[in-house]
Amino acid sequence: METVAPLENPTSARPGMTAALMAETGLDEAVLCKLVHRFYSKVRADQMLGPIFATRITDWTPHLERMVAFWSSVALMTGQYHGRPVPAHTPLPIDAAHFDRWLALFRATAEETCTPAGAAHVIERAERIAHSLHIAVVSAQARPDAPPKLF
Repeated sequence: METVAPLENPTSARPGMTAALMAETGLDEAVLCKLVHRFYSKVRADQMLGPIFATRITDWTPHLERMVAFWSSVALMTGQYHGRPVPAHTPLPIDAAHFDRWLALFRATAEETCTPAGAAHVIERAERIAHSLHIAVVSAQARPDAPPKLF
């Protein structure tokens, strides 16, 4: 009988990809933390978006930590975020105007906070995320009894 050697644990490519993205964009955990905190400060003060968040988030510390992990995963491929954003957003009373406002605030904050390459990088991802979430919200509003799609 032939014995098969166990497979060696392959080294993850993630650290290399993260390092390359950091070098290419000028983004790192500190920049993303600053971006998230500045952005949500604007969101909380915004007349359109602020009330939506105010009725749902009372302790901002865990939310901001979760959003830093989210953007670290999205922008730098760190794998820190393990949440489910679609089900969290589908029951919200939001429409295209809310997503447009969210994107406008995010773009402005990214341009203030990040290098030009970093801003372009996170803005492109934010636009894709907003588009996907908007589709999910519209779908959920059209069929409120259907389970949320988990793209």
